[in-house]
Parts: sequence; structure tokens; C-alpha cells
Amino acid sequence: MDGAAIRQSGKSGGGMFEAAVNGYLVALSLILAIGAQNAFVLRQGLRKEHVGAVVAACALSDAVLIGAGVAGFGVISGAVPWFADAMRWLGVAFLLVYGALRFRAAAQGGEALMPSEAGSAPLGKVLATCLVLTWANPHVYLDTVVLIGSISAQHAPHQLIFGIAAACGSLSFFTALGFGARMLAPIFARPAAWVWLEVGVGVTMWAIAAGLAFGS
Repeated sequence: MDGAAIRQSGKSGGGMFEAAVNGYLVALSLILAIGAQNAFVLRQGLRKEHVGAVVAACALSDAVLIGAGVAGFGVISGAVPWFADAMRWLGVAFLLVYGALRFRAAAQGGEALMPSEAGSAPLGKVLATCLVLTWANPHVYLDTVVLIGSISAQHAPHQLIFGIAAACGSLSFFTALGFGARMLAPIFARPAAWVWLEVGVGVTMWAIAAGLAFGS
């Protein structure tokens, strides 16, 4: 192998590593803030209820969305002029409704969320809720698909590595959130802790909705 080929190989390897690191960190930064999906994973982890299935559903959903973004699906926002506004207002409505449900749960005192007192929900119902929170949230498409898709283009020709690393970042986050929540079980053995969790999630959802509605 001559010197030019060696230098080119080194640049390619460095580009792949940079794409992998950036993909992983970008995915973490996008999903790190608590949202409807993350709050649901946290609640399931605290209840120790179908955690593996929920983590898998979230990670696989993100992998599909990331793949769509990396493959170029994000360009739809440029091709369809009204797409961004439609998704934005759907997101506002979604977040307002989910936030209101969390406030209602807090007003009920949190007892219904106690793992020791609440019966285990069927796996099908839990997964259906998880998938709705994931796929019916327009914010997911605006951030995960459009943003990750556009960033991946900056790492050409290593978009695939970027996407795989981003999917791994999502998987590691949801695994840590779902199974790590068990360490918080003693704190959430008190109904008051669940009340504060629900209030915090509700406030967060409405704050995100306000940001979508009044942001630029």
C-alpha cells in the first residue's frame, strides 16, 4: 500500500470514528430531556412492569425513525411547505392533552400509580400506549427524523455509521432509564413522590407545548 492510500485509509477511519461518536452523542442529547416517552419508560421501570418490552419498543422505534432520517426522509419538510406547521400544531395538541392527564393523575393523589397497589396492566395495553406516545408525537419526527437526518448528511460518506451509533445511543439510554429506575423504587414507594413526578412531567409537557406554539 503506497503512502497516498495509507493517508486516505487513515482519513476514512477517522471520519468513521467521528461519525460514530457524533451520532451517539446527538441521539443522547435529543432524548435526554424528559418527555412523554421517557416519562412512560421511567414509570414502567418504577413499577417493574414489562420493562424489557417497553425498552425494546422504544429503541426499535427510534432505530426506524433514525434510519428514515438518515435515508433522507427529513427532506419532506422542505418539499411540503405546510408540513412543519402541521406537525408543530399536532405536537402542541398532543403535549397539552398528555400533560393534562398527568395533572389529573397527580390530583388523584398518586395511589393509583403505586406498584404495590396497582394491578399489572396487560402487555398489549402497555405496548400500545408506548407506541402511541412514540409515534403520535410530532416532536419525534421534527427532532429525530429531520434533525438527525440533516446532521448525518454532514458525515458523508459515513451516514450509515452515524445512524447505527445514534440508534445505539437511544438503546443505551432507554435501557439505563428503564432498568435503572428500580434503584429509585424506595423513593417512589411514597404516593407523594409519584404526585411530584406526575406534576413535573405535566409541567414539562406544557412547557414543551408552549415552546412549540410560541417559538420561532
